[in-house]
Amino acid sequence: MARKGRATPYSGQETPEAAPSARADPPERILARLRPHGRVLVLPSLLLIAIAGAVGYLSGVVEAGWQTATLYGAGLAAVVLLWLLPTLAWLGHRYVITTRRLVLRRGLVVRVRQELLHSRGYDVSVTRGPLQTVFRSGDVRINTGLDSPVMLRDVPNPHLVAAALQDLMEASANPMAARRQQYESRPGSASEETQAYGHR
Repeated sequence: MARKGRATPYSGQETPEAAPSARADPPERILARLRPHGRVLVLPSLLLIAIAGAVGYLSGVVEAGWQTATLYGAGLAAVVLLWLLPTLAWLGHRYVITTRRLVLRRGLVVRVRQELLHSRGYDVSVTRGPLQTVFRSGDVRINTGLDSPVMLRDVPNPHLVAAALQDLMEASANPMAARRQQYESRPGSASEETQAYGHR
């Protein structure tokens, strides 16, 4: 004779299989890596060529000794100030767009990292100056309504970047709304308990 199984009392807690977050989310993927437009390196590169030519010419004119050492020292300082520092500053600005977030990184020695989730929702606008219009670059301004606006400065193809961020924001918002609606429509959810209590 088969035994009847004992019924397990309902504890009111959701099982791990039924939890809304039980479904595995798709892995995060990097969609784009951006830096400010490279035209900012044109002037430092021209100055580097001019400094190298001036030092090479003057080294054959000045007398050997302390004058040559002074010339090379001044040329090295000019290279560091007019070429190396602007190049490092350009390399230190990086923007990474993934399927879940926007990551802004600044600095090489002292690094600053800022993240913005697409699921939070934000407004995107593009501003372009005359020179940026010529080189097809611009500033992408991201306003979340809560924190200070985030600015992607002088990025190439700014309208394409803004459109991609809008699509990622909408794609991140729709699954969250569907999950919330599915969770609230399940029996025993908090919304149904609240409605039942209101009819008592």
